[in-house]
Amino acid sequence: MSSEHAQSGQPHDNSHDQHAVRRQKLADLRAAGFDPFRANIAPTHFSQDAKALHVDEQDNTVTVTVAGRLVTFRVQGGSSFVKIQDQQGQIQLYFRKDVLGEERYGVFKKSLDLGDIIGVTGTLFKTKTGEITVRVESFTLVSKALRPLPEKWHGLSDAEQVYRQRYLDLIVNNESRHRLMTRARIVSAVRRFLEDRQFLEVETPVLQSVAGGAAARPFQTHHNALNTDFVLRISLELYLKRMLVAGYDRVFEIGRNFRNEGVSRRHNPEFTMLEVYQAYSDYRGMMTLVRDLLTHLVRDVVKPLDANGLPSTKIKHAQSGQEIEFGGEWREVKYKDLIIEKTGDSEWFARSKSEKVAGVQKLGLYADPKWEEFELTNEIFGKLIEPNLIQPTFVTHLPKELCPLAKITQDDATTIDVFELIIGGMEVAPAYSEQNDPDVQRSMFEAQAGEEQQKIDHDFLLALEHGMPPAGGMGIGIDRLCILLTGAESIRDVILFPQLRNASN
Repeated sequence: MSSEHAQSGQPHDNSHDQHAVRRQKLADLRAAGFDPFRANIAPTHFSQDAKALHVDEQDNTVTVTVAGRLVTFRVQGGSSFVKIQDQQGQIQLYFRKDVLGEERYGVFKKSLDLGDIIGVTGTLFKTKTGEITVRVESFTLVSKALRPLPEKWHGLSDAEQVYRQRYLDLIVNNESRHRLMTRARIVSAVRRFLEDRQFLEVETPVLQSVAGGAAARPFQTHHNALNTDFVLRISLELYLKRMLVAGYDRVFEIGRNFRNEGVSRRHNPEFTMLEVYQAYSDYRGMMTLVRDLLTHLVRDVVKPLDANGLPSTKIKHAQSGQEIEFGGEWREVKYKDLIIEKTGDSEWFARSKSEKVAGVQKLGLYADPKWEEFELTNEIFGKLIEPNLIQPTFVTHLPKELCPLAKITQDDATTIDVFELIIGGMEVAPAYSEQNDPDVQRSMFEAQAGEEQQKIDHDFLLALEHGMPPAGGMGIGIDRLCILLTGAESIRDVILFPQLRNASN
């Protein structure tokens, strides 16, 4: 231990020493005529699939080839146990000198380190402790790890390093591996669910001339060959509606959106959205679709169990600790009723702007007198109502100013035929009865209030004039959905490589 580390009481960081030792091992292997980076192996099975082949009476009769990263390494004279890790998990390997021969066993002992990637061929057996293991008959080093893995018990101590070096986090952190594997299964299950209902997956432009479909600040770029400015899309909506005009009655897209805005526990500037549109439907049709979809994901992907070990439709909400029940009927309540309940004022929506400013302040919230009346009301919803809606809740008939792309409610011209599905205190899915009257759509675009007005997409309005069928449309933030279903604390935990400030900044 160096004097500096001895004085500080901190353990010596020997990663540089290990780097040098590992490079020397690589040089020795190359000098002996073997370059691991030019070697390969063809696995026959992943780890868990291989273990599933074993039955007690078949010891030494089932041969497999498996490959992965060395994550444990116990050398014991003439025999050794190690474990490798692949996409499915870990499997134990048993190396014996009398099987491999002295020379090859010596290479195994002297040349391999934790983190190296190897492939082995051997037969399955069960140890005295009951662990299914591969008795190694041959092995190949296919990638030499020149840097050591994070310490087994401490992992990545810097929270930012977890995201900056996600590949290391996924090697050493089983929770992260499981969470992001679950995300992949969720996305796959969403696709299968929609395809089974005859929805067609399509792809629409990421580079767009108008940032439409939402009120958000876009990222801007320039196309040199066309000498034209473009933006990265902030929504999938308007191009998917063009597909409805084109005669594709059920379409969906799972794609990236980009919004040049803040970063928080629920927001990342690059995020994944599912948007789905169904002709001859409406927002109530989307209610049925999203309830069936989420219940399917809980039952068939997350697969929670109750206290008796039986299949359940309840998952634990990470932040509140409450159990969220996805089975049965979901609550449906009007936005106005929630506001009246929270303010205790049955005449809230008839109040003057100054009275609403005072009412918001009375509830302990900030109220800017410059805000529009609907913004004052929505501050109450966003700060005091939404965070407390833990069980699945369809909040319906929102103020028309909040979305210019939905149909106005026939019996209340101040609201629109929409819902926001709130689960776990956050919006998971908004859905609309889509506006298909081109004249009303144009007027709603032009009248849209608030600081961040959508630019009018005149080509979209032209498409509407050719006729779009009545339709229901819905968006689901895949990242937020994964936060909910995996119990993650932050959106960063369900994104493989979230945006971070440059390390040098």
